[in-house]
Amino acid sequence: MTIALVGFIILLLLILVVRVPIAFAMGIVGFFGFATVQGLNFENFLDFNWKPSLSMSAKRVIDTAQEYSLSVIPLFVLMGNLVTRSGLSQELYRASYAFLGHRKGGLSMATVVACGGFSAICGSSLATSATMAKVAMPPMRKYGYSDSLATASIAAGGTLGILIPPSVILVIYGLLTETSIRELFAAGFIPGMLGIVLYLVAVRYVVWRKPSDGPCGEKFTWAERMQALNGVWGVLILFGIVMGGIYLGVFTPTEAAGIGAGGAFVIALAKRSLTLGSLFNVLTDTARTSAMLFSILIGALIFSNFINRAGLPAELLEFVTNLNVAPLTVIFVILGIYIILGMVFESLSMLLLTVPIFFPLVQSLGFDMVWFGIVVVVVTEISLITPPVGMNVFVLSAVLKDVPASTIFKGVTPFWCADIARLLLVTLVVPISIFLPELLYR
Repeated sequence: MTIALVGFIILLLLILVVRVPIAFAMGIVGFFGFATVQGLNFENFLDFNWKPSLSMSAKRVIDTAQEYSLSVIPLFVLMGNLVTRSGLSQELYRASYAFLGHRKGGLSMATVVACGGFSAICGSSLATSATMAKVAMPPMRKYGYSDSLATASIAAGGTLGILIPPSVILVIYGLLTETSIRELFAAGFIPGMLGIVLYLVAVRYVVWRKPSDGPCGEKFTWAERMQALNGVWGVLILFGIVMGGIYLGVFTPTEAAGIGAGGAFVIALAKRSLTLGSLFNVLTDTARTSAMLFSILIGALIFSNFINRAGLPAELLEFVTNLNVAPLTVIFVILGIYIILGMVFESLSMLLLTVPIFFPLVQSLGFDMVWFGIVVVVVTEISLITPPVGMNVFVLSAVLKDVPASTIFKGVTPFWCADIARLLLVTLVVPISIFLPELLYR
């Protein structure tokens, strides 16, 4: 356990102080840590037999590259990039605005709904925040919305992308823990919708306290609302086919990702938004993002091998057992650790660092691992908008250079309070997460 803790401290120093990319930091610590556990003698460093550590690392690289289920990652990334290129963000915002824009805070509500829909297809919280900032900020400023409410609704709405399926984060959690990806997708749907509802409540709270922050927009007729929906029917049908096929067991998540990517390509062609140049950019961006995710996943798996071989999960279980505390108390301690780490790490890094340590402990305590995956992703979402390292906030601040990060952090306070309420609900009311998986698959 001492070796594992020393390795974890070295990993944090490499990431936070030396600024080594997390994929390489985890791989390096995992490689040398595994060698140390196997009996590395630093007095005869050059004469040591490195074969066990080299064999483990090589096996992880080869197995990951050949893993059929991992093809879901580049396919969903490609699907998101193609849909983004087809101009879905503008169409979703226009449709949401047509139904909600005439209410107090209605443009912020429309932004939250559009962000939820766009991020569900796109799969990236940061891309959603950057894209919707360009789409939603001009009309909100036109109607006199405060910068704090306008930017907060974009930053918070963008966080929904890592939970509402199809979610790359849920795919990575499923691969790390060998949990069913289709069950995770089913489990994330209700908490994701709950997140949208609570964000709308947060907007209402803000405009109730200060109506001038979110004045009403123009009201659309029902004919205009139906016309606004015309631009999103194709993507809604595609989303329904992809997720409906997974939920009903018609095809696997990997097959669904292929259908989604093919359907997104057809939609982009139908909208005439693709040229040879833009298609090349989409494919290269997909390859770059996929390579980054695969590198991080390989590093995390090597680090996980080291942690498990060092016996840290078993030691943690023995320590918790000797404390004689309720299992739910352990879960709340883990959530507290996540919230603290969220002030320093971004979401994916936090997930990859902690799941190899906490997963065996939580599983040994008898908790449902699908439920735990949703709890982890919900608490990880909070890190995207909390200071001092709220990645969505800094993305917005970079896109909207005239809005300081402090203004955005002030505006998102009601939203992360809503996230805390959702986290408590999902943690204490287990059926919120596991109702759909049990209904469909168990």
